[in-house]
Amino acid sequence: MANGQWYPPEWPERIRALAAGTMTPATPRRAATVMLLRDARGVEVHMLRRRTSMAFAAGAYAYPGGGVDPRDDDRQVRWAGPSRKEWAVRLGVPEQDAQAIVCAAVRETFEEAGVLLAGPTPDSVVDDTTGADWTADRQALVDRDLSFAEFLRRRGLVLRSDLLGAWARWITPEFEPRRYDTWFFVAALPDGQRTSDDSSEADRTVWIRPGEAAAGYDRGELSMMPPTIATLRTLDAYGTAADALAGSAGRDLTPVLAQARLEGDELVLSWPGHDEFTKHISNGGS
Repeated sequence: MANGQWYPPEWPERIRALAAGTMTPATPRRAATVMLLRDARGVEVHMLRRRTSMAFAAGAYAYPGGGVDPRDDDRQVRWAGPSRKEWAVRLGVPEQDAQAIVCAAVRETFEEAGVLLAGPTPDSVVDDTTGADWTADRQALVDRDLSFAEFLRRRGLVLRSDLLGAWARWITPEFEPRRYDTWFFVAALPDGQRTSDDSSEADRTVWIRPGEAAAGYDRGELSMMPPTIATLRTLDAYGTAADALAGSAGRDLTPVLAQARLEGDELVLSWPGHDEFTKHISNGGS
């Protein structure tokens, strides 16, 4: 039985175009996504099914996340936890980029899941983000009518970077027209908060144990992109959300980028270090 690996039918044609030099790779856009965890029947992770109308990965299960807003590097963002310099070292990017990536992770989690990793003080977290006023702010952020720095300042809140743990980094293949350089993070659902199911980009949200989600993928019931299922499998080793956060410190952030090569009469698509995603494609067809 086929698994749930997301595999667009147009990929072989694009791979051939890239190999022939008739396609110029797009520059990846910086992005962040968060594996939001809670302790229930063991660890559970929050996942969203992307709407079939989405231009990228339609119908696939993913985590809350998205691209960096140009204003995410605003130095006026109120900040707590490891410094921007420390995050720059951990993520392997300049300090300004590190802030933007961390800020995007927190902002996108609030926009897509209604969960906010911020509080009134450096050692507190908002305990309720429900209500019409919070919904209005979320929509203003989604519409880019409000920057995250302005949102935090208006609310008197501090971004809690210490509630995030960097987990992995994946770069969209060169043959994709929409490319992202994505950092994956883990975070625990704050006490008192609950996820929202009204994301404009998802038609379903679930809390599910990583092993259950991976089994659904293996049976072909849940569609996922390689970065999603790969990071999902690594979560299964942790008994609690706190364990996963502690384990994030030792995670390798070397970027994973798919490679396409010609072997005889086949195109071979692979992700270094992740053999389960290798695809062999007839050079004469899809």
